[in-house]
Amino acid sequence: MTAYAEIAAHFGRIAALSNAIGILDWDNATMMPKGAAETRAESLALLQVLRHGMITDPRLSGWLPEAEADNRLGEWERANLREIRRLWTVQTVVPADLVEASSKAVSACEMAWRQARADSDFAALLPKLQEVLRLQREIGRAKGEALGLSAYDALLNDYEPGGRSAKIDALFDDLAGFLPGFTEEVLAAQARRPATPRPQGPFPVDSQRALGVAMMGVLGYDFERGRLDVSTHPFCGGADNDVRITTRYDETDFTRALMGVLHETGHALYEQGRPQAWMNQPVGQARGMSLHESQSLLMEMQACRSREFITFATPRMRDAFGGSGPAWEAEALWRHYTRVERGFIRVDADEVTYPAHVILRYRLEKAMIADELPLADLPAAWNDGMKALLGVVPPDDRLGCLQDIHWPSGGWGYFPTYTLGAMTAAQIFDAANRAEPGILPAIGRGDFAPLVGWLRANIHGQASRWETDELLTRATGRPLDAAVFKAHLRRRYAGEG
Repeated sequence: MTAYAEIAAHFGRIAALSNAIGILDWDNATMMPKGAAETRAESLALLQVLRHGMITDPRLSGWLPEAEADNRLGEWERANLREIRRLWTVQTVVPADLVEASSKAVSACEMAWRQARADSDFAALLPKLQEVLRLQREIGRAKGEALGLSAYDALLNDYEPGGRSAKIDALFDDLAGFLPGFTEEVLAAQARRPATPRPQGPFPVDSQRALGVAMMGVLGYDFERGRLDVSTHPFCGGADNDVRITTRYDETDFTRALMGVLHETGHALYEQGRPQAWMNQPVGQARGMSLHESQSLLMEMQACRSREFITFATPRMRDAFGGSGPAWEAEALWRHYTRVERGFIRVDADEVTYPAHVILRYRLEKAMIADELPLADLPAAWNDGMKALLGVVPPDDRLGCLQDIHWPSGGWGYFPTYTLGAMTAAQIFDAANRAEPGILPAIGRGDFAPLVGWLRANIHGQASRWETDELLTRATGRPLDAAVFKAHLRRRYAGEG
């Protein structure tokens, strides 16, 4: 076998192991009984260590240079080697015992977070979250030394290859300057309109689930390669060709769960659309989390909150719950789905206020990794930030710093990708509609094939063939530009353009 063939076979085995980890993680968040937590933590820790050992296999230090010198390789193979070297470089500097310790700490912290969130008890979570943070700092420093980056940028790099906090700081400072005034403008415009009636429940969970499943099918989700379940925090996970999503239900408001399902379906379509020929190789993986979040936000915010989609979905919503009257008219439902209001919960936030939730988390996690904000002071710092950025203060930690699973699950450096994703979504959707003017009319008929087809060709099917900026430039004609996102917000919420 050539050196490249050895590497490809090796990473095929790593992918199989990663798939097993993915299903165990999904089960951990959905169906695993509490009594199994300790045993599951041990199993996951062992699998993580095994995967880490395979990624850092000493043979790769010989295989990689030989494969990189092979001039017979094609474009995809060379891109695969680029991704493998990136992965190998950052993993070889993290000791196996640190990987194991982090995995165990995360498993324990996730279980503790579920109870602490339910009880609104940050103090109960603090010791376990402190251990996760300590280990994340250690991992970030080790990777940062190898890459010449700060600990935070090294963690960010895992989720957003090539991403740097200096660029994000400038971008987010600009948004933080734009959004408060724009939010006031939109809220004032809303206040001048007659109040929009809201559908009144209860909305049975079974009916909500049936509606969500139907809409997943409309978007193009392949149920032969996935499923829908319930979890405390909605997510998309699972394995290659087994892409599972979750949501959570509220019988007083069906609209949140439905948009949550559509959001996660956007993630799933990306996963299901990756090229089968490269599915088990690093080059066949999704191209960073800003691209991944762009796909969920493109579906939820750009496509499914459009007038066209809401007009199509309105009679199906009425049928699902037996609704009638003014609250169940398309205009009223569109107004409801595009209503802007200050709130406490990120996953329920509208497009205008959502970036402020992300900016807050980004600033806090960066300060905590740098040891500039003691973890014990997080609730107070969170509340101060919410007041400054959104003008509201959570009444308790369940609606404040305990609402997200990211930090307990070790996802430090992930949060900025949400707003990077929102901007990317606006740019990609704009490019798709310019390339295929029939996309929005088709969505109005419940036909997502033109949109998904364009995404398959330009985003999903490209996987990690290109670096992020190159992929976005090829798809949209330019690198990421916040102006497109701002223009979208102004058109939809301020009636400009």
